[in-house]
Amino acid sequence: MTSNLLFHVSSFSTPLGAFSVAVDPSGAVAAAVFGGEGSVRSRLPRGTFARDPRRTAAAREEIEAWFRGAAREFSVELAPAGTPFQRRVWDALRRIPFGETRSYADVARTIGSAARAVGRANGSNPICLIIPCHRVIGADGSLTGYAFGDETKRRLLEFERSEVSAPPTGAPRR
Repeated sequence: MTSNLLFHVSSFSTPLGAFSVAVDPSGAVAAAVFGGEGSVRSRLPRGTFARDPRRTAAAREEIEAWFRGAAREFSVELAPAGTPFQRRVWDALRRIPFGETRSYADVARTIGSAARAVGRANGSNPICLIIPCHRVIGADGSLTGYAFGDETKRRLLEFERSEVSAPPTGAPRR
């Protein structure tokens, strides 16, 4: 990404508080975070930012469906800025099934790397929730290293586990 991109941003409420999304000119999600628009801007390279809920609507709708339990996966196009290694880690995170967790070492084995390197890449993930960095835990099962706090991570994991064990609501699950 170049530094003079125009990013469209918006914030909305979720059961865990404010959530913000930024999309690039093609509509691909470039960043998604818990918090306000300032938080999402800090996850992006320099650029111009314009509030535009219409352009971020697809991502917002999928995130809202996820929180309602109507979706387990995301289909929006992603455009995270990162190194090739970071993108390999983020791709591995997207393969962790809804309602499950993996340790940093598990992810490292999957991509042929070291757990600490995976931890650094996990921590720099600009697209939280959609790239589910919350599903990565310590080898001892501890909730470590989540940028939005251990309580948010715990609540996300509990939500997913409850959805996996819940009877179907009649809504199609993706």
